[in-house]
Amino acid sequence: MKYIIAIIKPHKLEAVKEELEREEVHLMTITEVLGCGRQKGITEVYRGVKEVDNLLRKVKLEIAVNDAFLEKTISAITRGAGDSEIGDGKIFVLELGECIRISSGERGGCAIG
Repeated sequence: MKYIIAIIKPHKLEAVKEELEREEVHLMTITEVLGCGRQKGITEVYRGVKEVDNLLRKVKLEIAVNDAFLEKTISAITRGAGDSEIGDGKIFVLELGECIRISSGERGGCAIG
């Protein structure tokens, strides 16, 4: 079992969700977040004064998958979120030690989905 965390541009969320749907990945948690990376923020001029804001709006997806779905999930996120530009985002893959479905007490891969 793996736990995937993806940080993407907000306007790419619908494209990523469509790609995940094509790969039959339906279960995810989505959070609006702020962050900075290699983009180093944005520069704006407000009333003649240059301001730099290094915290950009991003969307964080959290997805638990069985090992058989790992590569399909990564590919779907990459296809949906990618523009081949700095700031497209990151995907982190972590080992998922345990998953427990609260309603039934099921454990492991069958509790994921």
